Amino acid sequence: MGILGWIVLGLIAGAIAKAIMPGKDPGGIVITMLLGIVGAIIGGFIGRAIFGSDIGSFFDLSTWLLAILGSLIVLGIYHVVTKRGHRAHS
Repeated sequence: MGILGWIVLGLIAGAIAKAIMPGKDPGGIVITMLLGIVGAIIGGFIGRAIFGSDIGSFFDLSTWLLAILGSLIVLGIYHVVTKRGHRAHS
């Protein structure tokens, strides 16, 4: 999958993760989409390490599930970090 495929996959996976993740998102949609791209890459590493599979074809179900899982993880970490930082400044 090329770089454009990774970007599109990450953008869509980030949007899906934002819809799944409960609570108010501390960042805007652009931050969420960028986190989705990072999450798609992390999902690929998780898939390779745990399941022995990799993010392959754009239209493969496992590719999407791994990208969404990675996006949820990254978005969850972002929520924790930004909530701590927000409390420290308040």
